[in-house]
Amino acid sequence: MTHIRTPEGIELAYERMGNPQHPTVILIMGLGAQMRIWPDSLCQALVEKGYQVVRFDNRDVGLSSQLDHHGSPSLLATWLAARLKRKARVPYTLKDMARDVIALMDELAIDSAHLVGASMGGMIAQILAAKHKKRVRSLTSIMSSATSPRLPDANLKVLLKLARRPSPFNREAAIRYTMRMNRLIGSPAYPMDELELRALAETSVERNHSPTGFKRQLVAITAAGDRTRLLQKIKVPTLVIHGTDDPLIPVRMGEDTAANIRKAKLRIINGMGHDLPPLLVPKLARMLTKHLKKAEKRWQKKLEKKENERRTSERNSADIIELPRHQA
Repeated sequence: MTHIRTPEGIELAYERMGNPQHPTVILIMGLGAQMRIWPDSLCQALVEKGYQVVRFDNRDVGLSSQLDHHGSPSLLATWLAARLKRKARVPYTLKDMARDVIALMDELAIDSAHLVGASMGGMIAQILAAKHKKRVRSLTSIMSSATSPRLPDANLKVLLKLARRPSPFNREAAIRYTMRMNRLIGSPAYPMDELELRALAETSVERNHSPTGFKRQLVAITAAGDRTRLLQKIKVPTLVIHGTDDPLIPVRMGEDTAANIRKAKLRIINGMGHDLPPLLVPKLARMLTKHLKKAEKRWQKKLEKKENERRTSERNSADIIELPRHQA
């Protein structure tokens, strides 16, 4: 694992796996979640299929920059501003977080990549696919949304439980809290046992745990507003994955996301909640590799077409003979 520094001065911790010469898949994690939440087995499955995999900690989580100087913003004030369609005063936005991804790609000399985002990461990936079309080969939006006002909000009670931290917040309390939250949002059909839950919680807590960073990310999501029109600008091959039992972002919001992206493929998984449990990895890996293979083939054809057009243009230029001007 290593770090890069963005033009804004944000340090991002990242890991890359696989051959750098292979097409790149960038994994963007969700609210308060570190890059290690992406299962190692899923990363390895993608590497074995011929991709370089890059995962990273978003700002304010894990080993990336902790922006504690921004303090603890008001979730209620941000929510009211969004409802009243006013600009909320927040430490940073999802667009800022999207620029972090571009900075990471620039530093790693990745001209374009397949983006896979989960929850908040899906929202960030949507912004990139719409606004940075030349940098995105495909989009996969997992358990995410367009935050459309025509659909019910994410379960407010769940969000409030996620935002409420135990006191005192020592190591063991943090682990127990994380385990409890993972049970709350987990997949009924793909449950994790106690050992898996504790191992996952310990991994996150021991790397770094930032309760206020979680809240700053949450207000960035809340302030983002409706992205329906933005989604309609996305042209890259898109796969939307959502679970029927997601207690945080209802499945209807995944359906709405797919409906607003041109030719998006929607895959609904029965019994999936708002997590990436080990038992679900084989199914997710199959869905992803199938989508990535088709998208990569399309991207390569696009590159070949551009190259052929360039060569044709050069040949035509070479065939032009400049005639001498007549002297007066």
